[in-house]
Amino acid sequence: MFLHSGLATIVLVTSWLPLFTGASVLEPRSLAYTRYTTPHSLGDNYVFDARDGWQTTNVTDMQYKYSRSSVSHGNESLVDSSGLEKRASKAKSSKKATSSTKSKLKTLALSKANILTGASVVHALDSVWNSLKGIGKAEDVTITWYTGHDLENPSCWASGNWAPTDNSFACALTLDGWTSKPQCFKFLELCKDSKTCVFVRVVDTCAGCAPGSKHVDLTKAAFSNLADINEGILSVHMRPATDPSPHWFEELWGPKA
Repeated sequence: MFLHSGLATIVLVTSWLPLFTGASVLEPRSLAYTRYTTPHSLGDNYVFDARDGWQTTNVTDMQYKYSRSSVSHGNESLVDSSGLEKRASKAKSSKKATSSTKSKLKTLALSKANILTGASVVHALDSVWNSLKGIGKAEDVTITWYTGHDLENPSCWASGNWAPTDNSFACALTLDGWTSKPQCFKFLELCKDSKTCVFVRVVDTCAGCAPGSKHVDLTKAAFSNLADINEGILSVHMRPATDPSPHWFEELWGPKA
C-alpha cells in the first residue's frame, strides 16, 4: 500500500517543473491542470491491493457504438479473436528530451540556490496531489477508447449542452446489467502500473458494450496516457476517486453536477 510522502512529492517536482516557466511554476491552477492531464505515479514501491479499492481491468480499442460485425480490410480482418474491432494503424510520434533539458533538470534538482523555490513547489504540488485521490472498493472491468460521433450527446446530461472531446478525461460505462457501476459524474482512477495512472469522470453510457459486462470506455486523451492509442487489449487497475477541489476544468470533465 502507498503512503504519500515528501519524497514522492519531490519526484513530482523534478518531473513536472520542466512543464512550467516563470510565474506559472507556482500557480496552483496550472499545476492542477498538469496533474489531471498527464500520467501520475503512486511510487516505485507501491503494491496494488484490493483493500485500497483496486480492480484488474482490460483496456481495448472497441468502437462501441458501431457495428460489431466483422469488417475486412483487404485480406486482414478488423475483428480480433475476442470479437472486438481493431482500429486502423495511425501514425506515431514521439519527442525525446534534449541534453540541454536534462542538464537544466539536473542543475535544478541539485542546486542549493533552488531550495526555496523547490520548497514552494513541493507545497503547491502537495495541495494539488491531495485534491483528487483514488478511494473505494475494487471490482473487475474492461476499458476501451472512443471518438468522433460517439462523443456527442453524453447521456449523463439531459440538456445536451456539453459533450467531451478527444482531449477530455471522461468515460462511458456499460448501459445494461452492471448493477454496481459507478454513477454519472463520479471520478475513477485507472492505472496501467504504479507509475502510470489517470483520472476520468463518468459522463456517458456504452450502449454497444455487452450487457452485464463491467466496461469503461475512455476518451482518446485518457487512453493514450495509459498506452499507445494503437494498442488493442491492455490489463490495468481501476478504483473510484474523490471529486477534484478547488480547481475544476470543464473542458476535461464537463459542468459540475
